[in-house]
Amino acid sequence: MAELHVIAGGITAPAGFRASGLHCGIKASGKPDLALVVSDAPAQAAGVFTLNLAKAAPLVVCEEHLAATGGRAHAIITNSGCANACTGPQGMADAREMAALTAAAIGCDARQVLVASTGVIGVNLKMDKLRAGIPQAAAALSADGGADAARGIMTTDPFPKEYAVEVRTDIGTFRVGGMAKGSGMIEPRMATMLGYLTTDATVDPVTLARAVSDASRFTFNAITVDGEPSTNDCVLALANGASGVEITEDLYPVLFEAFRTVAHALAIGIVRGGEGATKLIAITAAGAASDADAWMAARAIANSPLVKTAVHGGDPNWGRLVAAAGRSGAAFVLDHARVQIGSLVLFEDGRPFDERAPQAAEYLAGTDLAIEVNLGTGGSHTATVWTCDLSAEYVRINAEYRT
Repeated sequence: MAELHVIAGGITAPAGFRASGLHCGIKASGKPDLALVVSDAPAQAAGVFTLNLAKAAPLVVCEEHLAATGGRAHAIITNSGCANACTGPQGMADAREMAALTAAAIGCDARQVLVASTGVIGVNLKMDKLRAGIPQAAAALSADGGADAARGIMTTDPFPKEYAVEVRTDIGTFRVGGMAKGSGMIEPRMATMLGYLTTDATVDPVTLARAVSDASRFTFNAITVDGEPSTNDCVLALANGASGVEITEDLYPVLFEAFRTVAHALAIGIVRGGEGATKLIAITAAGAASDADAWMAARAIANSPLVKTAVHGGDPNWGRLVAAAGRSGAAFVLDHARVQIGSLVLFEDGRPFDERAPQAAEYLAGTDLAIEVNLGTGGSHTATVWTCDLSAEYVRINAEYRT
């Protein structure tokens, strides 16, 4: 038996983790732009990374370090305000120097430091600021520093995202904590979003990598703000064993559920805080012929600008939902398809129910919405993708992002 409980805290809720966040000078605004997370003991480490082929230097360094250490890490160093992406050999050198500076500050091998950056693409890091800031971040490390770290990784995020759970099992109690950033350029497909998970359970590298990948599939990989997989998307996980609870194959479902719970809360926070967002929308594709078709259709609907703008305006335009599902590439049978907004069926088996439109419009005036499209194939596969509406504010934010 295992019991899972939500607890206060975030990335440092599990035992043996400390964190800090501060302003070092990368952002002209003076807002926090540097975050450091450290495991007091060497931890098992794993990650999933963007499928975007324009991969940022920090992600390349992370992959190199995980391969070199066999999945071991002491720390994650993150800067915000500059993505260090598309920056050539200098960008690689800067990412490696970030790892070396962190290693020197906390006393570990540079290959045991994972590096992440987020912000504007094509701009070189202000390494003079980081050379001064990283030692300051190390000196500020605290078991209560998770909230500061969550702020240090933000860019256009309207609020920080943290979550933690405690899991009680027959052989002991362990915790999982996490933090994430992301507001625009969000459709991770990992496997500019960053997600971090920590646990004080003992987890071998293969099992940890499996848990991160499995949990991400239904959480970080099931969200979209604007259909734009970033150059810097990654989810990193550390497991330090401080609780004394060892994750065996029998306990894997418990670890997965804890990771999934924390990752889901963080992922929903990313969408809820999407650039210009006013509504959180759960898009479900049901009645699909295959699992792949369900995800394909749900993504196509969730990424449709026409769907997202209709929802923003409170327009129950079911035709846009049908059109997005029909062109998604998934098997689709119009004569047996169904569109449901909230509890209201607006189209089914080729027949529209436009008399229900006023009720649907009233429902769309809310902030937490559910839309389901049955693809009409008679299949049993279902997938849900979370997205947000598309507003004029999103256009303004991204039109002015570099200026």
